[in-house]
Amino acid sequence: MLSIDVRPEGVGVYPARMSEQSAKPYLVRAICEWCADNGFTPYLAVKVSPQTRVPPSFVKNGEIVLNISPSATRKLTIDNEWIQFSARFNGVSQEVSVPMNAVSGIFAKETGYGFAFAIATDPVTSLAAATASTWRSRHTRPRGRW
Repeated sequence: MLSIDVRPEGVGVYPARMSEQSAKPYLVRAICEWCADNGFTPYLAVKVSPQTRVPPSFVKNGEIVLNISPSATRKLTIDNEWIQFSARFNGVSQEVSVPMNAVSGIFAKETGYGFAFAIATDPVTSLAAATASTWRSRHTRPRGRW
């Protein structure tokens, strides 16, 4: 993967620094703290994957939005890899585990202020979809007159 970067040798395209840690967990924690300081409700948008542990009946179109405020959760932990807590869903306490790479956004319910994050897709699926659409565009006959 390449990135445009400014380095001592100048501005250019260099291999991406893979050892750099993602800023996402820090931004998630920052928005949660900002919400708490201002009396807002932090909502977490999650793209559900096999690694995510959430109540399946609340998943819509492969996504779920979770209220992660202190009044809605118990034992909330947000580390660099996971967000974990217990919460009540229809009165039943359930454990929730969300890998950080499944978080698609964090925002304040009352203002909508927050961050949206790109979710990495499975490279094989992405390549197959891109290849299929390219193949179709090259191998289908245009409609209309020749």
